Amino acid sequence: MADNEKKGIIKEFKEFISRGSVLDMAVGIIIGGAFTAIVKSLVEDIFTPILGMILAGIDFKSLSITIPWGNKPQIFYGLFIEAVVTFLLTALCVFLMIKAINKFRKKKEEEPDEPDPQIVLLTEIRDLLANGKTEEAQAKLEGKEE
Repeated sequence: MADNEKKGIIKEFKEFISRGSVLDMAVGIIIGGAFTAIVKSLVEDIFTPILGMILAGIDFKSLSITIPWGNKPQIFYGLFIEAVVTFLLTALCVFLMIKAINKFRKKKEEEPDEPDPQIVLLTEIRDLLANGKTEEAQAKLEGKEE
C-alpha cells in the first residue's frame, strides 16, 4: 500500500468511528449485553425454578438425553429450554420498550406547533374574501359604514 492510500484508509476509518450512529450502536450493544444478563438471571434464578416447582420439581438444568453410542454424549435440552425462554423474555422486553418509544414519538408528532401569526391573518383574509364580506370591510376602512 502506498502512503497516500494508508492515510486515506485511516482518515476514512476516523470518519466512520466518529459518526454518531456508530457510537449509538456501540452504546446499544453494551446496554444490550447488560440487559441480557439481567433477563438471563431473571429466567435462570426466578422463572425456571418456579416453573420447575409447578411441573413437579423438574430441574431444567438436569434435563438431558444420553446417547448410547461411542462415549455416550449428553444433550442438555433443559438448558436449551432456558435459553429459549431467555430469548423470548428479552424479545418481549425490547418489543415493549420500542412500543413505548414509538408511542412517545407519535404523541410528540401529533402536537401541532403554534401557527405563524402571518398565516393566521392570511387565512382570515382568505375566509373573508370567500364569504363576500370585502365590501363591508372596505366601507369600514373608508368610514362609510352602512
